[in-house]
Amino acid sequence: MTPSNRVLLSLGSNIEPDHNIPSAIELLEEDGCFNVLAVSPIYRSPAVGPAGQTVFHNAAVLVETGLDPLALRTELRRIEAELGRVRTGDKYAPRTIDIDISMIEGEATELEGTPIPDPGIAEHVHLAVPLAYVAPEWVEPSTGSTLRQIAERLAAEQEIRQMTNEIAPINKTSRYALEGRMEEVTPNEVYDAEYEGTVRAQLIELGEDPRREGLLRTPLRVAKAMDFLTSGYTGSLEEVVNNAVFEADTDEMVLVKDIEFYSLCEHHMLPFFGKAHVAYVPDKQIIGLSKIARIIDLFARRLQVQERLTSQVADAIVEVLDPLGVAIVMEGSHFCMMMRGVQKQGSSMVTSAMRGSFKDNNRTRSEFLDLVAKQ
Repeated sequence: MTPSNRVLLSLGSNIEPDHNIPSAIELLEEDGCFNVLAVSPIYRSPAVGPAGQTVFHNAAVLVETGLDPLALRTELRRIEAELGRVRTGDKYAPRTIDIDISMIEGEATELEGTPIPDPGIAEHVHLAVPLAYVAPEWVEPSTGSTLRQIAERLAAEQEIRQMTNEIAPINKTSRYALEGRMEEVTPNEVYDAEYEGTVRAQLIELGEDPRREGLLRTPLRVAKAMDFLTSGYTGSLEEVVNNAVFEADTDEMVLVKDIEFYSLCEHHMLPFFGKAHVAYVPDKQIIGLSKIARIIDLFARRLQVQERLTSQVADAIVEVLDPLGVAIVMEGSHFCMMMRGVQKQGSSMVTSAMRGSFKDNNRTRSEFLDLVAKQ
């Protein structure tokens, strides 16, 4: 294979699957041999084989790799061993993790007696459904059917259930956002097959043709954009601050002005944007300057209303620093008012949140507001 080849991997576990499947995906993402392109949710289905076996959990991962099939299997076995997999002669034995090569794009081969593509794809729902999630239009050569068609047929015949609360779907946001790959689009790339299908359906509903040249990759780009714009749901205050709190012998006001923010209105999912002004009075602790902007992004990259966003930022700084006081003023322009409805393009909204000394002390509050008003 060449570095541009794409491979579908099937993952399965019936020993602590809520730990082992996410751990296996994390190891694939960290492995320099692979570029993980898409990950399915995790599904639960009855075990294949003798009665009395523990139910299995399964997932699929679409990767790009330069390894040939034998080297690829060797690397996958190494990851399995790292997660405690011990292979025995009993193919129905419980296992911490299976990571199998199910399909190689455009290639049919055999690996020491094991055919690729896996013939079980056309027979077993636990293989077909996760694979169809990440590569719905790939064709299974023995049947001539797409993975989507096979999955739909088998799901009507066999039991399978997508996990929700028990095991959450893997989230890709942080990896793509941190690596700056949100705008990068590679040929035939799949990012989130289900969401991309939703965008295609929306384009059709609007009277557009998603097959025309200008819209061919729009579902992919929209999926990536929305993933980034709502990435605040997957972050945490602890991760954002990352221990950047320092001791300081000062109790004078710290003010950071004109911090840009961008968010989506929860009522229409249209953008609103503007500037935030953040002040706090330390109580022996200060925070790294950039962390204030990152805290704003954490809450802005969610479906929001400006009033809640302002309060959430204030409360987060209180939680992190336990300062003597916190004050936030946010000024925002809302497309839901500018582009639709009353269509008042020059309008803006100002919200504030005061905590501690800024709320209780008029002089401290006035000093803050005066500094914000100065150009």
